[in-house]
Amino acid sequence: MKVHRLSLGLLQTNCFIAADDNSGHAIIIDPGDEAERVLTVLRQHNLTTQYIVNTHGHADHVGANRELREATGAPILIHQGDAEMLRGAGREMALMMGMDIEPIEPDRLLEEGDQIELGAYSLKVLHTPGHTPGSISLVTKGRVFTGDCLFAGGVGRWDFPGGDERALFESIQTKLLALPDDTIVHPGHGPDTTIGEEREGNPFLT
Repeated sequence: MKVHRLSLGLLQTNCFIAADDNSGHAIIIDPGDEAERVLTVLRQHNLTTQYIVNTHGHADHVGANRELREATGAPILIHQGDAEMLRGAGREMALMMGMDIEPIEPDRLLEEGDQIELGAYSLKVLHTPGHTPGSISLVTKGRVFTGDCLFAGGVGRWDFPGGDERALFESIQTKLLALPDDTIVHPGHGPDTTIGEEREGNPFLT
């Protein structure tokens, strides 16, 4: 699997394009803004988008959903717990972030254990609530995309509407720290890390 990372928008949210180079199939994870930059990477590498996946419904992770769905024809996937945020419930918070996002209907609602197929690869959905009720992480061999659940040296905020401190740390302890130490962590903001590095050195977890 080849992973391309773009930091997009005012909040420099990480958008990941995960691709199977053999088939040319790709998924876009958390396209928060700057759709044209994402499309440029897809064109440069001759990739065909199979899915647009939101790890949660905050505006800085979903802002380019509509434009990318129109450009690629790919369906939008989000956990059922955050679907209403796309449908309009998250617009007030979007305005607080300086983003005016029109409501959009997701194409598929995800649940714990769902598999997202990508050529020869498969990404498993882990429901990791706490930052939002419907936050998910996507795990595949040797990698996990954690959205705003776990960062290098940090964890997601739980003081936004729908946040839950206890659920966040339970998600990290029972779902993410259960992965092998050499698992690469691709977070929603900031640099990559590994599960082992966070287990040993993340001040929120030690």
